[in-house]
Amino acid sequence: MPEPASIETPLYEIKAELFKSLAHPVRIRTLELLSERDRAVSELLADIGIEASHLSQHLAVLRRAGTVTKVRRGNTVTYTLADPSVAQMLGAARGFLVHRLGHAAGALAGLADGAVTRATPDTGTTPATADDATTAR
Repeated sequence: MPEPASIETPLYEIKAELFKSLAHPVRIRTLELLSERDRAVSELLADIGIEASHLSQHLAVLRRAGTVTKVRRGNTVTYTLADPSVAQMLGAARGFLVHRLGHAAGALAGLADGAVTRATPDTGTTPATADDATTAR
């Protein structure tokens, strides 16, 4: 992981580093589980189903990014989100994806109904009927 950001580092570069640290399904799943409640490493292992050494590496990336913290009590290591805004960020991503997938589902439904899309220079993509596509040839 690169050096910690300095005060002169533009915020967009810091954000890019944050998103890079999240760019793995195991790390996203880990954060989703921790959004529900704090969890011991043993619970995370059971819920995610990967080898302990792999989970340890992913948790280290999340710690360096500042998204999670850990507490050791005896032999148990428990992880928690470093800030509630991490859960809010995941929720915002979920909302974006649901919206985006809704548009994709609508487009697929239109194709299934026989509609074809064509690009127009001034308005972008407009629906056309299958008959329009045939007569345009």
